[in-house]
Amino acid sequence: MTATGTYTPRPGAAPLPRMIAAQAVLETKMLLRNGEQLLLTVVIPTLLLVLFSSVDIIDTGAGEAVDFLTPGILALAVVSTAFTGQAIATGFERRYGVLKRLAASPLPRWGLMAAKTLSVLVTEILQVILLTAIAFALGWDPHGNPAAVLLLLILGTAAFSGLGLLMAGTLKAEATLAAANLVFLLLLMGGGVIVPLDKFPPGAQDVLGLLPVSALSDGLRDVLQHGAGMPWGDLGILAVWAVVGLAAAGRFFRWE
Repeated sequence: MTATGTYTPRPGAAPLPRMIAAQAVLETKMLLRNGEQLLLTVVIPTLLLVLFSSVDIIDTGAGEAVDFLTPGILALAVVSTAFTGQAIATGFERRYGVLKRLAASPLPRWGLMAAKTLSVLVTEILQVILLTAIAFALGWDPHGNPAAVLLLLILGTAAFSGLGLLMAGTLKAEATLAAANLVFLLLLMGGGVIVPLDKFPPGAQDVLGLLPVSALSDGLRDVLQHGAGMPWGDLGILAVWAVVGLAAAGRFFRWE
């Protein structure tokens, strides 16, 4: 006994939202299975937060060190995932021809980038949860508007994601690996993440203050440590970097 049509094939692509969601899940699983990426996105920010909050090495000004450090470490988590991790992973996918093959699939190129962005956001949510829990255990006392924090994190993610994709889509994989890690270290030391910007010479402060990591860390610090309102200046800097980075990535990204 057979039922006509029960097992009739239905060729064709799946709905676009389902394809993007499936690719995002795959991207997230690949990231979480990569030991080097976990070291960069989870272990290093966690160690920095615990170390510098527990040991009086750097002068973070008045108040508890954890109150100064936590916003900066949250900014560093965004940098490690949206910029460094994504740049390196995408650069090697491009080198090995993965992007070229995915570009030939029913999933459009913008859909692939959307899936990568969703994967970054999921990873950042896990990072924020972990780092927040550790910060609370260390005595963190946050203030301010959660909406301002969310907006800062979203714009920071967009800015660093655009810059990471621009690097991955224009440089060779080995050059991307070296450059992304170098930029990560430079931003860690000179972006107001751990060392306050007022410790630098006045001229350097003006330049460093325009960096996206400085805008993100300072904005988060103003809100979470000092209870400030919406940090429009820092949001404006991040918005400019986001527009420029994403536009440049869309214009110059090479799939092969």
